[in-house]
Amino acid sequence: MKSKLLNHINSPEDLRLLNQKDLPQLARELREFIINIVATKEGHLGASLGVVELTIALHYVFNTPDDQLIWDVGHQAYGHKILTERRKNFHTNRQINGISGFPKRSESIYDTFGVGHASTSISAALGMAIASKLKGDFKRQHIAVIGDASIAGGMAFEGLNHAGVTDTNLLVILNDNAIGIDPSVGALKQYLTNVKKGTQKQDNIFEALNFNYSGPVDGHNLPKLIAELERLKTVDGPKFLHVITTKGKGLKQAEEDQVKYHAPGKFNAKTGDLNIKKPTIEPPKYQDVFGHTIVELAKTNKNIVGITPAMPTGSSLKYMMSEMPDRAFDVGIAEQHAVTLAAGMATQGLTVFCNIYSTFLQRAYDQIIHDVAIQKLPVIFCLDRSGLVGEDGATHHGVFDLAYLRCIPNLIIFAPRNEIELRNIMFTAQLGLELPIAIRYPRGRGITIDWKQPFSKIKIGEGIQLKEGENLAVLSIGSISKNVSEAIKNLNISHFDMRFVKPLDAKLLHSIFTKNTTIITIEDNSIAGGFGSAVLEFAAEHNYKNTIKTLGIPDKFMDHGKVDELFQLIDLDFDSLRQFFSQFT
Repeated sequence: MKSKLLNHINSPEDLRLLNQKDLPQLARELREFIINIVATKEGHLGASLGVVELTIALHYVFNTPDDQLIWDVGHQAYGHKILTERRKNFHTNRQINGISGFPKRSESIYDTFGVGHASTSISAALGMAIASKLKGDFKRQHIAVIGDASIAGGMAFEGLNHAGVTDTNLLVILNDNAIGIDPSVGALKQYLTNVKKGTQKQDNIFEALNFNYSGPVDGHNLPKLIAELERLKTVDGPKFLHVITTKGKGLKQAEEDQVKYHAPGKFNAKTGDLNIKKPTIEPPKYQDVFGHTIVELAKTNKNIVGITPAMPTGSSLKYMMSEMPDRAFDVGIAEQHAVTLAAGMATQGLTVFCNIYSTFLQRAYDQIIHDVAIQKLPVIFCLDRSGLVGEDGATHHGVFDLAYLRCIPNLIIFAPRNEIELRNIMFTAQLGLELPIAIRYPRGRGITIDWKQPFSKIKIGEGIQLKEGENLAVLSIGSISKNVSEAIKNLNISHFDMRFVKPLDAKLLHSIFTKNTTIITIEDNSIAGGFGSAVLEFAAEHNYKNTIKTLGIPDKFMDHGKVDELFQLIDLDFDSLRQFFSQFT
């Protein structure tokens, strides 16, 4: 039996010893390796399968890690990780204490820049290229690999705009497959489509920005890729290579259903078929509660519109886009634009639900303050993936939103403890508010089977008591309420769902501080500056001397792992909380 080439490739140095004619075999083996691991361990699949040849060509031609290679977002970097000294522990990908699912500087010298959010690669690579020039190193290469969805992001254009007036040794490679997580959208996508078809009549946009443009090149043709990369090494100044690839290449199902196979979960590695789960009655995903509820509300409120920056499937705005395509907008990877677009719509009396992942809303912080809050525009922000999100790790955990939003005037902040509360706050918000509101909810399933109940209006700034006890009161915010309820089930402890971080329910808090000697706050947000901080500020303002303890995410970036495992690490799981609360009774 012919020995597998991949078994002998532990670094790019080993790869460069191969004869070029053997690289197609290596590509087949690398695809097979990725498929076999992801089939059982889960992770991002289609993106990495699509760039197997490009990955091999880059490490074959360039002297990595001395030459700087940056992958935008990093979904597509599995092949890169396997070829750069991590093949033997790739099976730990995205698992607790294992390797990260994204490039990470602390993990490997081959990961020259940590990524996880889109559109950063060109700016980072340009920064490295300028640094090399300042140091007098004119031979080092700097390569940014960016997808057609990510290059439409504003930051990518800012990087291109700057790079075009430099003489730096920068190569931007456009991995053009017409899809990010969902299909790419916008005028640039249409332009690239026309370039591929040969029907684009206007000037080349990248040449107009002073890049030496070449392509389109077949991204699965190794000889052509290698030849073009070798040529580009000899070209001075900023260069742009347009590469055409197929997301999911090499696995039929992944090529045919690129959205589902972006991160398909477990599947049969030989057939490619997804594992069939036995039908069970489960609570819905919070994202689906949002998706179905906005459609339900929009049928009776003609002013409702929905916006998402490139996450129609992840946010479940896809349901509204299907039923009401003229009232639901995917604006591409453009969080800043999404927020100000929502603000503009709100000035005209529309009821705007702007759905953005918590960690991505950070990119539009200026717009929240200047374009929404200062003007008191009643935009309804729905922050999906708040709290710990699991295997995507530090770049994706939504654990800062309560802290970074709480300091903004004119902003209401609400966290539903379950699906019914999410529906009711959406219903309440669309009835009309004088201020913008941020509604933050977690990734994954809720706790309520019978979730689609008649709407009920929520009074803004009102918390509720869930359990009565003595001397000790636990104040929770959001879905972590369920951990508390389980932990104190047989303990003589009061439990309050505060619901609103802003405005706080002052009347309820005065009652709580008067009746209880000890107050414990709990949140799946950073302790620093979050809900617990708000309660401490309240106590200080009103001169309460009660014992107050704050529980939440510690002041560090949380790594990747299953949510339950991460909760155990920081003692926010059922058992840890039960032990903690028991010491007070």
